[in-house]
Amino acid sequence: MVEDNQIKAQVSPFAIRKGEIKTFDGQDGYVSMNQIVHKIDIGHITDIHFEILNLINEFEFMTSRQIYQMLEHKGYDVKSQDKLNNKLDSLVKCKILTRYYFTSDEGKGIYRVYCLEKMGKYLLDTREEVECKWKQSDNTKPVAMLKKRLAGNQVIIAYLNKVKAFDSYIVKPTLTAKTLGKIFKTSGACIKLTKNKKSIQFLFEVIRREEDWQKKFVDKMNFYKDFYDNFVTMDSGFEKVPQLILVCEDDRHMAEAFKEVVTNKVEINKINLYYTTDLKQNGESLKDALTEFILDENTNKYKAKKVELKLLD
Repeated sequence: MVEDNQIKAQVSPFAIRKGEIKTFDGQDGYVSMNQIVHKIDIGHITDIHFEILNLINEFEFMTSRQIYQMLEHKGYDVKSQDKLNNKLDSLVKCKILTRYYFTSDEGKGIYRVYCLEKMGKYLLDTREEVECKWKQSDNTKPVAMLKKRLAGNQVIIAYLNKVKAFDSYIVKPTLTAKTLGKIFKTSGACIKLTKNKKSIQFLFEVIRREEDWQKKFVDKMNFYKDFYDNFVTMDSGFEKVPQLILVCEDDRHMAEAFKEVVTNKVEINKINLYYTTDLKQNGESLKDALTEFILDENTNKYKAKKVELKLLD
C-alpha cells in the first residue's frame, strides 16, 4: 500500500468536482441468505469479512484503502491491498456490501466507496454485540455527504497512526444547540488525545464546496456557536470545552471559510477556531497540520498562521 507521505496529489480526492455524480458499481439481481450461510459454512466468509462489515457499519462509507488501514490497526494481516479488494469483491457479489464511484466533468474517479447492503445488515443483526443502524435510504445520500465522511475518516486514521497521544475517537458525535433547540452531528469526528493524564478533545467539521456551501456552512456554524456559547460541564458528554477544527478542501478554501465566519459573525468566543485541509493529513507528522487566522497589527489584515501543538508530535 502507498504510504501517506508518498501520495503526490495536488487536489484532494475528497474535494467536490464540477458536475460530479455518484455511480452505482454494485451487484444487481437476487442473492438468498441460504447462499450466504453456505459461504460461511465452507469458510469463504470468515472473521475478517465480518470485521470489514463492522468497520463499514461504524464509518458508514469507506474506501478500500481506509478499510485496509483500519484492519491493519486492529491487528489483521491483510497481506496486500489486492487481497483485500478480492474480499470486498466477494462481499459485493453476495450483496452484503455495495459500492459506488464518482464521475465528473474531469472523468471517472480513481477509487470506490463501500457501504452496507441489505444482506450485510442481516448478518450484523445476528451478532448481539453489534448495533446496525443501516437503512436503505442511507445509500441514497448525495456526493457531498459521502465525501465529507471519507475526509472525516482520513482525519481519524491520520491521528490514530501519527499522534502518540491518540486516545480514542467517535465517528459522528452528537451535540446540542440549546437556544436553537437543535440536536446536530459533526460531519468529521471527535478525537480524544491524552498525555500525562491530561486530555483534550477535537471536533472536526468537514466542509465541501457543494452547491450553496456557504449558506450550509454558516447555518452549521450557528449551531456550533450556540453549543459553545452555552457550554457547561458534561454538555453532550464533554467534561471540558472541545476544540473545533474545520477541515477544508485546500488552503484557499480555508480562507474562504474564514471569510464566511467573520462576515456572518459566527465567531466562537470560547475557543480559537482552527483550520486544516485533507492533504495536510498526509504528512509524516501532524504538528504543522493546523492553521488559525490572526489579525496583523501592522497591516490590520488577517493572516494565516500555523498552530504549534506539541501534543500532535
